[in-house]
Amino acid sequence: MGTVPGHSFGKFSPEKTLVFWLHGGAFMLPAAPDIHHRTVARLCKSLDACGFMPDYRLAPEFSFPAGLDDCMEAYFSVITQGFNPKNILLIGDSAGGNLMFGLMQRLRNKGMEQPSCAVAISPVAELARATNTPSLYLKRYKDPLLPLAAMPQLAELYFRGKDGFNPELSPLYMDCSGLPPLFFLTSSNEILMDDIVTLAERCEGAGVNTLCQVWPELPHDFPIFSRLFPEALTALEDIAHFATQHLQTN
Repeated sequence: MGTVPGHSFGKFSPEKTLVFWLHGGAFMLPAAPDIHHRTVARLCKSLDACGFMPDYRLAPEFSFPAGLDDCMEAYFSVITQGFNPKNILLIGDSAGGNLMFGLMQRLRNKGMEQPSCAVAISPVAELARATNTPSLYLKRYKDPLLPLAAMPQLAELYFRGKDGFNPELSPLYMDCSGLPPLFFLTSSNEILMDDIVTLAERCEGAGVNTLCQVWPELPHDFPIFSRLFPEALTALEDIAHFATQHLQTN
């Protein structure tokens, strides 16, 4: 979008709702066509929306803040093309959820209007490795997608020695005020659960309209795996319902 490449879904028109999705992949992997693309397309069809998923620059070749810079540039591009923020649903899954909170902080700090609402699917909320929450260890053998032992190396490859307490890297430490309505989805089986629930509680405490669902016995980022888990389809229906409560149609 603009100078940032990406994938468009549906008939791209400022007259429609826009699903602006920041994909996960440990900050190092591109969007998976059979997973991310399929999920965005399904949600766009449900909402009669168009969608855009930016191909932000990836680590380790491009470390922080390159990927976040690209997300900001892509978002600014859709605004300049005429999309009303009140018609934008912002979504981020896993590492994309981390980028989503960085993007919302930048929008707030620049005095730009926030999207109508945002959905955080299993967001990476803490990269400073300062928390020792129970789920990190109690779920380390139950979460098949996000191994605890690999987290420090993945984090270092992304931020390359920068301060992990930077709220753009660890939204768990961000100022949570001034954010749009938020919907968090996580699972009781993932190592990030406690960090995610804590971030949701902090957002609610800051006066943000916040909804948080903890699903039982599912892996990290489960809503994008609709071919594997029927619960993913229900979660996507919940996301669509949440969005329709907050989106403003033209």
